[in-house]
Amino acid sequence: MKLLNSFGPNPRMVRMFALEKGITLDMQEHDLMGGENRQADYKRKNPAGQLPSLELDNGAVIAETIAICEYLDEVNPGKSLVGKSPEEKAVSRMWQRRVELNITEAIYNGFRYAEGLPLFKDRVRCLPEAADGLKTIGKENLQWLDGLMAGKPFVSGDDIRLVDLALYCCLDFANSVGQPLDPSLSNLNAWFKRMDARPSAAGSLHPAAEQAKMKG
Repeated sequence: MKLLNSFGPNPRMVRMFALEKGITLDMQEHDLMGGENRQADYKRKNPAGQLPSLELDNGAVIAETIAICEYLDEVNPGKSLVGKSPEEKAVSRMWQRRVELNITEAIYNGFRYAEGLPLFKDRVRCLPEAADGLKTIGKENLQWLDGLMAGKPFVSGDDIRLVDLALYCCLDFANSVGQPLDPSLSNLNAWFKRMDARPSAAGSLHPAAEQAKMKG
């Protein structure tokens, strides 16, 4: 199998997951900035036109970062970033949904509709008038999450999970595009520093990140 890879926070999350799991992925590069993922050849594999995707040896293609990571977690034994027991898996997925629905989607769309508008206006439906409101939603829900993280090393508890990778990649990207993490959020800032110090954080950055001046 191979990862259909590119610059960007979502492909970075899968690369970071692979490093945390200690697995090596064959990768095929795609030009996200140039819109290769929106062309017919790529969309025949992933009709949503999003990166990354995971192409299996039998030709099947798995898209969506969490689905990719959960598949890789199941087929690679050892430390799980999803959880072993039904309860651990349910708690992990609960926090994943909370963070995605309330924080990361608002932050990403706030970028797409504002600073990222020149890149995205011809690729997806953009609502520039919604950008400020979405950024505010992201900030408010980060405040909410900060209050829930007192005494916890990771978002869902004592162990690192997919939600930590998803949130870290989002916030590291946001810091580079005008949505910095509020320094008054002491719990989240401490968590971010712990995540940022992990070898997988630096190891997952794409070579194009420096040129793009965005963390992805």
